[in-house]
Amino acid sequence: MEEILVKNKMEVEPIKSLILKMSIPPLISMCMQYSYNLLDCIFVSCVSEKSLSAVSIIFPITTLYIAIAIWIGVGVSVLVAKYLGEKDEEKANTIVANGIIVSFVVSSLITFITMKIMRGFILSFTSDSETIGLALEYMDICVFMAIPCAVHICIQKVLQGTGNMLAPMCFQIAGVLTNLIFDPILIFGYFGFKPMGVRGAAIATVMGYTVSTILAFFVLIFQKQKVKLGLKYFLIRFNHVRDIFVVGFPSFIMNVLGAAMVYNTNLFLKEYSEIAIAFFGAYFKIQQMVIMTLNGLIQGCIPVMSYNYGAKREDRLKESLKIGTIVAIILTSFGIVMLWTFTKNILLTFNPPKEMFEFGIFGIRIMSLGYVFVGITTMIASYMQSTKNVGKSILINLCRQLLVLVPVMFVGSKTLGLKGIWSAFLITELICVVFSFVLYKNTKIDMENIGSR
Repeated sequence: MEEILVKNKMEVEPIKSLILKMSIPPLISMCMQYSYNLLDCIFVSCVSEKSLSAVSIIFPITTLYIAIAIWIGVGVSVLVAKYLGEKDEEKANTIVANGIIVSFVVSSLITFITMKIMRGFILSFTSDSETIGLALEYMDICVFMAIPCAVHICIQKVLQGTGNMLAPMCFQIAGVLTNLIFDPILIFGYFGFKPMGVRGAAIATVMGYTVSTILAFFVLIFQKQKVKLGLKYFLIRFNHVRDIFVVGFPSFIMNVLGAAMVYNTNLFLKEYSEIAIAFFGAYFKIQQMVIMTLNGLIQGCIPVMSYNYGAKREDRLKESLKIGTIVAIILTSFGIVMLWTFTKNILLTFNPPKEMFEFGIFGIRIMSLGYVFVGITTMIASYMQSTKNVGKSILINLCRQLLVLVPVMFVGSKTLGLKGIWSAFLITELICVVFSFVLYKNTKIDMENIGSR
């Protein structure tokens, strides 16, 4: 009887306490996930301004790696939660095995592609030979983070889909601590190591992801879980692979559009100065600590919504969205307060030149005001994703970071210069929160034919 109660906690436990239990560990995990590049930026900014620019230029590529990993991982997590809600453990186990295979294959392919396009990507932002050399030096090593990043995030999402939120947080923290310890040692050359600069930062990053992957496999294989691995589950089921990609695609869009947004913004900023690109790279990493904290909440809410959707509990499904949205507003509001209060301190962390300090204060404060709207919009998009309204979830994310943002940024840059670019983020979030709410109010969820969808 005790085992049955544990298996059904997402169906019977009060939503408020359930979401908090499910969200706090991934909230910490997602915050940690994006701390890798932030830590690299903080340390390399002490080496030189060009080192910071180099790492900032590379950031869209590492963000793409994480976006692809989350795409597969969230697809696996949603399907595992759904099938457990339907009491179909065999399908859940098959999804897990297929997800791990897909993570490895796709990340290997991405590693190969990155090696081929890396120089051209860097040259699209700068012609400075020193910055180009530093960026190539960093990425020559960091390219090898793609595989351990994808595999360990897949296992992380598998466990989250079963309701196990603590273990993923633990192996995520272990990886970040590895990066934090070895970053200064390898960058500056402590304890007998030769100073490696940006190359040392990249090595520490790859080490961190590798540690997380080893621990993730240990937890999945050697500790008791609600899903299990077995050779019979490792046969590729193309229908399951298709479902993983389809269901996780909105999360990929949400994350890869972050990389696309940085790329597009940098194209606007390079018309002003390399310092503007360096500032936005540093700011975006700070922003990601807030947004990824929000995404951690979402990753806790998605299994709850998916499970109760599979179990045909519309009352709990709707309550999950309501409580999740309230918590999202609280979290993002706290982020706004912190960034407004400590704006100067945040900029000083990156050893900014005078020019960056002058436009950076306004930039951080105006862009951060949109966070509260991001919380509402992304919760609605996640609700759509959990109920298999994938197209609408994708549309919301496309509007936020591409379809609405780029035109608004273009107009802003032509009329107000840099201030117009920074202001475009707030204007876009205002437009998109209204659009997503209208979309939600006009969407009817079919709870009767779930099994056939």
